[in-house]
Amino acid sequence: MTEPDPPQAHDVAQAALPADGTVARHARGSSRRLVWVGIAVAAALVLGGSAAVTAALTAPVDEVRAVNDRSPAVDPPPIASIPDPEPHSPEPAVETPSPCDDPAVVAALDEGTDAGVIAAAGGGEAFRAAIATGAAHCIDLSAADRIWVVVNKRHPLDPIDYWPIPQAQAAGVQRTSGGHMRADVAAALEDLASAAVTDGPGAIGVNSGFRSYDFQVSTYSGYVSSLGQVAADRTSARPGHSEHQTGLAVDVVACSGGCGGIEGFGRTAQADWVAANAWRFGFVVRYEDGQADVTGYDAEPWHLRYIGIDLAAVYHEGGYRSLEDFFGLEPAPDYRR
Repeated sequence: MTEPDPPQAHDVAQAALPADGTVARHARGSSRRLVWVGIAVAAALVLGGSAAVTAALTAPVDEVRAVNDRSPAVDPPPIASIPDPEPHSPEPAVETPSPCDDPAVVAALDEGTDAGVIAAAGGGEAFRAAIATGAAHCIDLSAADRIWVVVNKRHPLDPIDYWPIPQAQAAGVQRTSGGHMRADVAAALEDLASAAVTDGPGAIGVNSGFRSYDFQVSTYSGYVSSLGQVAADRTSARPGHSEHQTGLAVDVVACSGGCGGIEGFGRTAQADWVAANAWRFGFVVRYEDGQADVTGYDAEPWHLRYIGIDLAAVYHEGGYRSLEDFFGLEPAPDYRR
């Protein structure tokens, strides 16, 4: 329980108050002053706080600036002058030595055999490469009397009515007709036919050998009459464009008692053996399957072309499938009109 104030104390307090309300007015005035003072203090605090915050934020930057201002200035390293490039002369092209500059090659061309020319030029591959790169300007691929002659629809024989001498027939080899050819070709065919009997699948005979220019006129005309010129050009050569006229080509057939025809030769064991072994005797299959766009003729597995043992070995080892590719010539799919 709260005790009441003593009467004396209350009276003293009442006596101490002025009777005219001065205390109340003074109190209101004091209150207004206190409010303004509070506002001023608050403003000072706000301003002071902002300044403090600003100082806190800017001080590190100023310090960094001060540190940077105190750091000694470092000049960038001088840029070295780049000398002007000296004019560069292209390296001179390395030319393939020409066998035609070799006196031994020149002498062999004038007086020697075809095999002698190839040997003087450095062998079969060197001879082939010189022709393919254009370095052998003295080797004429259109010369009808050379074993390296290339005759096709773009390259006629020179001379166009060439007739090879001497001619011979392969001894001991069956023939279905004719069968004459150059003497060196006949000797090579004898060896091939003998090997086919002793080491291979059986006998090989001759269906056709040398054909003269006049004979080719008759043969080609017959194909044109029966097939039309477009089909004839895929099957028979025009006069002056036939390998048979060189005496270097021979059509072979398989024989067993009698001999078959050329059309069926590709399906015989003899055909497989010839394709794999003809190079050993200086022959290549001139018109292979899939090469018509290059040679101009459909496949003729029976048509052998003599190029000599040296070149035939290079042809075989290099995997060549046409003489055009072998000597670096353009394809000859058709005649130039």
